[in-house]
Amino acid sequence: MYDVVTFGEAMVRLSSPEYRRLENATRLDVEVGGGEYNVAVGCARLGLNVAWVSRLVDNWTGWAIRNRGREHGVDMSHIVWVPFDGVGLERNGFYHLEVGVGPRASAVTYDRGHSAISKIEPGMVDWKAVFEGTKWLHVSGITPALSEGAAAVTLEALRAAAEAGVTTSYDLNFRSKLWRPEQAQEATKQFVPLVKVLIGNEEDFEKVLGLKAEGVGEDYSALDPESYKDVVRRAVEAYPDVDYVGTTLRVAKTGLLNDWRTLLFNGEAFYLSRIYEDLEIVDRVGGGDSFSAGLITGLIEGMHPQAAVDFAGAYSALAHTFPGDVNWATRAEAESAMKGGGARIRR
Repeated sequence: MYDVVTFGEAMVRLSSPEYRRLENATRLDVEVGGGEYNVAVGCARLGLNVAWVSRLVDNWTGWAIRNRGREHGVDMSHIVWVPFDGVGLERNGFYHLEVGVGPRASAVTYDRGHSAISKIEPGMVDWKAVFEGTKWLHVSGITPALSEGAAAVTLEALRAAAEAGVTTSYDLNFRSKLWRPEQAQEATKQFVPLVKVLIGNEEDFEKVLGLKAEGVGEDYSALDPESYKDVVRRAVEAYPDVDYVGTTLRVAKTGLLNDWRTLLFNGEAFYLSRIYEDLEIVDRVGGGDSFSAGLITGLIEGMHPQAAVDFAGAYSALAHTFPGDVNWATRAEAESAMKGGGARIRR
């Protein structure tokens, strides 16, 4: 039925404009974002048939999330709706963002306690129906960090996908505000044996799988691809059913100026995209999700690994040029960027 199904949380995002602190903002920009939701939108905008699965409270925040997904062409019909109780014992989450500039890093705070997705339990989603005719499932480490129930449903989804012959991808996506590395490692060892495409950056592999890249500082601001290759090899040795490992490589020079590159390992060889040097950043949130979306699209379409990582690298680099979590870049723009297309105005 679907090319891609993703499962996870989406939140209403409130961000302060003009690089203001939230405390001195006089207005807030409203967006919708969430790791798996962002991937669903990216895949849909690249032309795939996509569904997003979650659990939402039936109020204005839930409607906003549903409507934004529909605008991008994502099938939102598999949402499990929870009646609004009027007082918020179950609710849809918010998160708040200050975009950093110069030496000041961007900062995120969450307001997601008692969220509907955190109270999901096995049996609430008919995975057999969702996966009928589906090619791909994408989940991430954010969802199982929300609650024991969400972790159990993540495992349920991965098992159901394996039984249905659906290819699976998992973005490690460590979030220190949700759980400790020890908790992440204990939970994730259940998931990865069911995963075919493993995605994560250097911090994710260290905190979630216990695999540290040599020469990486505590701020993870720079990374030599050669040191990361050893981490990837060790991951595949530990989990031999993984067919591909993908990652993004970021050198954070300032809050608004980064170098960006992507890497893919297919079990035999490493493939690197070109470096997007001095990438000017409007908003870096969701960059990794756009890499996942571009990579999934490339692999589903049968691209050669080099073409897939080039396409995913270009698409995710472009994601940094738009405000909000989701990527508004077109396929044509990604294809131009991966070929080194210039930024002259198009008339």
